[in-house]
Amino acid sequence: MFDKILIANRGEIALRVIRACREMGIHSVAVHSTADADAMHVRMADESVCIGPPPGTESYLSIPSIISACEITGAQAIHPGYGFLSENARFVQIVEDHGLTFIGPSAEHIRMMGDKITAKETMKALGVPCVPGSDGGVPDLETAKTVAAEIGYPVIIKATAGGGGRGMKLAKTAEDLEQAFQTARAEAKSAFGNDEVYIEKYLGRPRHIEIQVFGDGKGNAVHLGERDCSLQRRHQKVLEEAPGPVIDPETRARIGKVCADAVARIGYSGAGTIEFLFEDGEFYFIEMNTRLQVEHPVTEAIFGVDLVREQIRVAEGLPLSFGQDDLQLNGHAVEVRINAERLPNFAPCPGKITAYHAPGGLGVRMDSALYDGYSIPPYYDSLIGKLIVHGRDRTEALARLDRALGELIVDGVETTAPLFRALLMEPDIQRGAYNIHWLERWLESGPEL
Repeated sequence: MFDKILIANRGEIALRVIRACREMGIHSVAVHSTADADAMHVRMADESVCIGPPPGTESYLSIPSIISACEITGAQAIHPGYGFLSENARFVQIVEDHGLTFIGPSAEHIRMMGDKITAKETMKALGVPCVPGSDGGVPDLETAKTVAAEIGYPVIIKATAGGGGRGMKLAKTAEDLEQAFQTARAEAKSAFGNDEVYIEKYLGRPRHIEIQVFGDGKGNAVHLGERDCSLQRRHQKVLEEAPGPVIDPETRARIGKVCADAVARIGYSGAGTIEFLFEDGEFYFIEMNTRLQVEHPVTEAIFGVDLVREQIRVAEGLPLSFGQDDLQLNGHAVEVRINAERLPNFAPCPGKITAYHAPGGLGVRMDSALYDGYSIPPYYDSLIGKLIVHGRDRTEALARLDRALGELIVDGVETTAPLFRALLMEPDIQRGAYNIHWLERWLESGPEL
């Protein structure tokens, strides 16, 4: 068993891993930039090491600094959390070359799923349903025209190395294609240093459904149902729920088995999420995230498992502590992402917290690194907390969310909490009748926030 784990991250996810380590009797090491010297994850860890100045490229993304921190403290393993280096295959290889353990999948699997084209080809070969589109990268405009004509408009052009909505453009007609193609390539080059793009059929009203999978690296894997992440703004999720409001038990079992079988066949190790667009009863693979997701707590709530603990166990070479038959879905859970942003434009709003009170009570969990007097730095993502609620059914979960949002106090900065109070008043949200375009269209209508 590991004696000491270094967490190569910050904020609420670093705290999440520290708590799992403490329950397992494992010492934790926090790393931090100079801007995070007073951060909660630094205070709660058993040890801490400063690894650089505020910019992420000089601290949390500095591989030599993180490896040095392991050597200084004697940490045997690294948990990457999400974001930063969590899906960096080169980092994984360097970690292993230094005799350390990366708590996550292999470098090979991260590379395989990190390139969208390779991921799609792999999943198609494993029997996972995929969106109709180009067989690989589209090298030029003429090829793009041919592919688009074959699959039919509208089409979406995506960066092969993309993420977060960058390098992604819609072409509704043939007349739109040239500008969309050139813009997507330019954005991809700027954001990722790689201008390769591919083309897929654009689905008009899909939901975003993702399947949580977990493998032991020895050919065994399970699925933990689905999460519906369809409420998005600029391709960024803002609310997630599990199970999905429109997925029935038979459909869940069918697509879950397909996903679990796929990751088992490639010998995948650790947590992973296979993401789909879902429309008219059909699933279409879009990508696989080879890490823990921001929204993993809703899955933990309905299945009663600790996914971080399981990540650590599997990294130690232990078998999964549960089988597929042990995983029984219980109730409904919803997570909302509380960001330090100013509505209605969602502009970042860093600053000093003058008062903070986390909601509580039955079925309420608040994952946050906030505290009274904490100054939110301007250098990182604006996510400052995740409010997760669990109820016997969706109606109870939504009522509990409304109550918890009413208890939440974050003074000193503006947050996105009012957005969710407003959403809970909408009949479509109450019925679960929304898709990936719903939120942006609703925001365009000018609701009071």
